[in-house]
Amino acid sequence: MNPSYFISWHSFRLLYATFFRWRVYHAERVPVEGPVILASNHASFIDPPLVCAGVRRVIYSLARESLFRNPIAGAILRSWNVVPVDRDGGGAKGLRVILDKLESGGAILLFPEGTRTSDGQLHPAKAGVGLAIIKSDCPVVPVRLFGTFEAFGRHQRLPRPRRIAMTYGEPVDFRGLRQEAKTAPKPRLKQIYQEAADQVMAAIAALEPCRTVRGFPES
Repeated sequence: MNPSYFISWHSFRLLYATFFRWRVYHAERVPVEGPVILASNHASFIDPPLVCAGVRRVIYSLARESLFRNPIAGAILRSWNVVPVDRDGGGAKGLRVILDKLESGGAILLFPEGTRTSDGQLHPAKAGVGLAIIKSDCPVVPVRLFGTFEAFGRHQRLPRPRRIAMTYGEPVDFRGLRQEAKTAPKPRLKQIYQEAADQVMAAIAALEPCRTVRGFPES
């Protein structure tokens, strides 16, 4: 971790532990080294640092280019290993960034839904994440976030002290689809990308916190 990432990593962990009373489950399912995709649901601005703070390794994430227009904000985001891409990250530039980070042994965070939920519910995955999954050859770990919409949803101006939790799932096996994609015609390829996206979203939806009290996880 570079100094900025290291300080921010600890700061976010303190914030999540005190203000949001976070709980993290099965972080050990994320490989400590080597390429890996973390695929998470997305409900809040606090989601990207939350997923990254839950594991003890550097995670790369993507953000739209407009957030980097301010030189100071751009420098801070880059120091946190946030990479600028087009709005949805699904174009050629976004894919190249993802594959470059994975090929160098990095871990990258993707949000299959493409944007923050507007109602707190899970939404269908975009095919772009399936393309990244099929083009790569690394583990894909689903991640489910709980409570972040209530804590700081897109309808709120300020965060609220609501309890949040996060569960890392077992890696999803895409060997069959990846093998088929090597020889599949273009029409079938599009279907494969969407199937991969749907599979990872289903894996996210299946995750639950380890124990629940009043709807929120407790250790």
